Amino acid sequence: MNESEIRSSFVNATAGEAKRMTLPGLHEMLWEQREYLGWRDSKAPNRAYIVQWRDAKPVGLLLNAAETPMKSGFAAMCSLCSTQQPANQVSLFSAPRAGASGRDGNTVGTYICADLACSLTIRIAPPRYDMQPDPEEIVERRIQTLETRLAGFTSTVLGV
Repeated sequence: MNESEIRSSFVNATAGEAKRMTLPGLHEMLWEQREYLGWRDSKAPNRAYIVQWRDAKPVGLLLNAAETPMKSGFAAMCSLCSTQQPANQVSLFSAPRAGASGRDGNTVGTYICADLACSLTIRIAPPRYDMQPDPEEIVERRIQTLETRLAGFTSTVLGV
C-alpha cells in the first residue's frame, strides 16, 4: 500500500483527519507478515490507526486510545490476537462508527495490544511438545483468529 491508498481508505475519519495523520515508515513493512497495518500517531499519542484488506480493497479505521492506562500488576487480553499480557501493554481503543452514526458521536471500543503489533505477537511460535500440535499449526490458527476478530470489529464500526 502507498500513502495515497492508506489516506483514502479511512471509513470513520474526515478528509482532514486523514490528511493530518502521521504515517509509519512504509518502506520498512514486511507486508507478508501482517494481517493489518497498525500504528500509533507520533504527533498525537492517543490516536492510532488500523488499515486492513477487506473485499480486495484497503479499509482504514481511526482509533482513540483511552487516556488512562490500565493498572499495572494485572493481566489483560487483547481482543484481536487473544494474547494475555501485562495490563499496561493493552489499551482500550474506541473507534467512531462510520457514517452519520459516527458523526453523531457513536463509538465502539475494544481492548487491543497497545503497540498494535498483534501480527508480530501471534507469530512467536510456542515451544514444541510431544502432545501439542505443531507450532506452525498453532501460528496459522492464531492468524485465522486475528483475521476473524479484526473483520468482526471492522464490521461493527461499519455497521454491517
